[in-house]
Amino acid sequence: MRRKLLLYPILLLLANGHCMAQLFKKQEKRAPNALDSVMVTHDFARVYLDSVYNYFHVRYGISIHYDTAYCSNLLFDYWYSATPLSLAIEITTREKDLEYTIDSTLTVTIKARHFHNVARRVDKSRIVPPDMAELNPYTLKGHVRDDSSGTPLADVQLQLSSTKDAVFTRDDGSFELSVVPADSTKLLVTARGYEPLELLLLPGISLRDFIIGLRPKENVLREAVITANRQDIMNLSGETVSSIRLSPSKLSEIPNVGDKDIMRTFQLMPGISAANESSSGLYVRGGTPDQNLVLLDGYTVYQVDHLYGFFSAFNANAIKDVQLFKGGFGAQYGGRLSSVTEMNGKEGSTKQFNIGGDISLLSMNMFTEIPVTEKLSVVAATRRSWRGPIYNWIFNSFNKGTGAQQQTSSGNRRGPGGSDNVTKAKSYFSDYNVRSTYRATTKDVLTYSFFSSTDDLDNGFSISAPAFLADQGISFDMSTTDLTHYSNLCMSGGWQRQWSGSFKGNTSLSMSEYSSDRNRETSGMIRRNGSDSTETKTGVFEHNRLQDISLHSDYEWSGIRHNRLLFGGFGTQYDISYTYAQSDTALLLDNHHKSLLAGVYLQDEYALWQRRLLLQGGIRASYFGATQQRYIEPRFSLIGKITGRLTFKAAYGKYYQFANRITREDLSTGSTQFWVLSDGQTVPVSSALHRIAGLSYETPKLLFSIEGYYKILDQLTQYTERYKASTALISYEQQFYKGNGFSEGIEFTAQKKTGKFTGWVSYTLGRTLNYFDVYGSGYIPADQDVRHEFKVVGMYKYKKWDFAATWIYASGRPYTAPGGSYDIALLDGTTQSYVTTTSKNTLRLPDYHRLDVAVNYHFYTDAGKDVGYIGLSLFNAYARENVWYKQFTVVDNAVVETNVNYLSFTPNLTLSLKIR
Repeated sequence: MRRKLLLYPILLLLANGHCMAQLFKKQEKRAPNALDSVMVTHDFARVYLDSVYNYFHVRYGISIHYDTAYCSNLLFDYWYSATPLSLAIEITTREKDLEYTIDSTLTVTIKARHFHNVARRVDKSRIVPPDMAELNPYTLKGHVRDDSSGTPLADVQLQLSSTKDAVFTRDDGSFELSVVPADSTKLLVTARGYEPLELLLLPGISLRDFIIGLRPKENVLREAVITANRQDIMNLSGETVSSIRLSPSKLSEIPNVGDKDIMRTFQLMPGISAANESSSGLYVRGGTPDQNLVLLDGYTVYQVDHLYGFFSAFNANAIKDVQLFKGGFGAQYGGRLSSVTEMNGKEGSTKQFNIGGDISLLSMNMFTEIPVTEKLSVVAATRRSWRGPIYNWIFNSFNKGTGAQQQTSSGNRRGPGGSDNVTKAKSYFSDYNVRSTYRATTKDVLTYSFFSSTDDLDNGFSISAPAFLADQGISFDMSTTDLTHYSNLCMSGGWQRQWSGSFKGNTSLSMSEYSSDRNRETSGMIRRNGSDSTETKTGVFEHNRLQDISLHSDYEWSGIRHNRLLFGGFGTQYDISYTYAQSDTALLLDNHHKSLLAGVYLQDEYALWQRRLLLQGGIRASYFGATQQRYIEPRFSLIGKITGRLTFKAAYGKYYQFANRITREDLSTGSTQFWVLSDGQTVPVSSALHRIAGLSYETPKLLFSIEGYYKILDQLTQYTERYKASTALISYEQQFYKGNGFSEGIEFTAQKKTGKFTGWVSYTLGRTLNYFDVYGSGYIPADQDVRHEFKVVGMYKYKKWDFAATWIYASGRPYTAPGGSYDIALLDGTTQSYVTTTSKNTLRLPDYHRLDVAVNYHFYTDAGKDVGYIGLSLFNAYARENVWYKQFTVVDNAVVETNVNYLSFTPNLTLSLKIR
């Protein structure tokens, strides 16, 4: 099998070489021409011929004459790659019954070889007659692509010189410009890393298939700053509420403890908690990570962490673009209460082979782009950790108690203490991404995407008695085995079709599987006064498996001016099981549920008053087999431009969640989470109601934003063992408790978007409270409640150097302290100690803050192409001891309390290289 995998890329390269050789043979037959020195690199995907000639005229400044009425009905489909302009013009005449001439002034004349009736039927929706100038502004639709690779480009800004209106391309590179003046106007196209392009929009251009190709910057040292271009890593979308776009290509500029990290970078954004180093999952506006829907190429990823959360499971080298909706998201998304993170994998070039990778003190990361044919491309990426000095440093920091502050409790008595703790951790992680894209026709694109990730964590340790117990004649030697394995396995196949200029669809079939196994067992001998000894043995055994198989079919129709209609259907078959046992003798949970979730959605987006008011209304209807009920989710949002720079935004929406990750409260071994499927009784279907409103003031250089939110949460679920009454089998229903809650807050953001120095400052004031009868009669802070968060991000570019620094402050999270302990005799003759608890989440951990610093030096070719960098990052630069959580160990009815801290000062060195 491995030999086949190794031979596959070689065969692909040979096939690509054969295709290139055939192309060169065709070009060798051409006689020299005056325009041979001008090279064309552009993809014309089923466009009308008049738009091709208009592109040649605008881009290369040549005079070209042709019959507009005739050429506007001839479809053309060709992908130019460093083709001489004279040959490019000849190619347009092939099989079109056309001929051309080039005179001494380089004027090109295109004419038909035979007489044609130019009064034939013409698509009037595409042509703007010159006599309609100033009367009927039109809507321009098209795509933006990378000229060298043909890859669709997202988040490209297109701005009209006459009206100053601007839009950004979508994930597939498509755009829609409304209210374009019917007379000639200029279109400025800008994207980070690409040469800015200025196009003249002449009457008679193709309105539905306008293709724009951007060239990568040839020399970034001479980069011209375009004030209309968003250059920062964070792009707050102007046409959606609570939305952030992220450019994976810029992640290296942000300080990091490991690789370039998508989820970690999002944690630097306003409204997303950054005080959880132990999780790459997103705590968005008081929500938990399981309430964030994470999509990659259409499939759902359920585990987003590597290595205690210091890495996310996503390889930035395999991701093209990312968008996060912090709330109020549209009807096309569902199944989560809080937010949506949507990622699209790189499509790869069908023209050029590329290979590269990153190597750091923690891991190695490799990727390749393989152009198989002119229609098929493959992107593959892999990453694996290794045991180096920094890797060992992280495990030592998280698995040893030496130097940690420890306390003991017996009833209300507390005192200082300490214990020896020896780490035996042997852990690793790895992940793989593969995506193939096949452009079957000019209208059809077939994709296949595969993703897997694996973590094996060995957190075992041994502990001996602290000094204060030794003084009382008590000694012990305890050994803990703590093995955790979790993994993702996901894949999807998709079919995208452009049915017409205004109607397109995307259908995908996907499978996602998540599994987690944990074995935590502690055994040892307790000795009193050197004679009396007791053997103790405790253990926790967990197995969690989740599988979903989903079918989605999504459509977009924009046949009515200023209107976009989204609709589709979906179905997901869930299969989730969870077992939980203690000491191999007490099976506490044994849950297994299957169910089908199916439904449809409809969403309409309408623009009024020259796009000064954008209205979006939608509805999502679902049927869930486990409860045999229907769920209706209305959604609404509006964006109003009060002035050219001041914008008002608001959103309202209802959301349901059917698969939930439940927190199992365990003070002695640490709380854990597991996935279960709602059944409508023990675990109800949870719901949320979003209300959002905000203002933003934006100039070409600066952005100021304020946004408030209020979420009502209902039918929440928690699991706790604090109220066990006997050693008998604990039923599933007895340990789950239902509740509700709310989350509210306000976010302030100031961002500098352009120039050598960019960055942002944000402050979030919020609170998240829950109500559960089992914890008392009032609302209590949720586990993820953080009242204050302040973030500063600054980035500076100087020639070949990038400098960056981030500073984070957050108020302490709540926690629950034990009040005492008691022993229970188990069936195997051993005893197990349990802690009694105080009121839920009445105490707070110390405030959290840290400073991260990074510097990168870039390598360029003689032509100015950026081919890599070497970077140094300093995580927690001033070595702040931030508390992760408190761990409690019961010994002889005494509770030993330990502060488990996050990482101290941690440097990392990264080398990144690619051939192009």
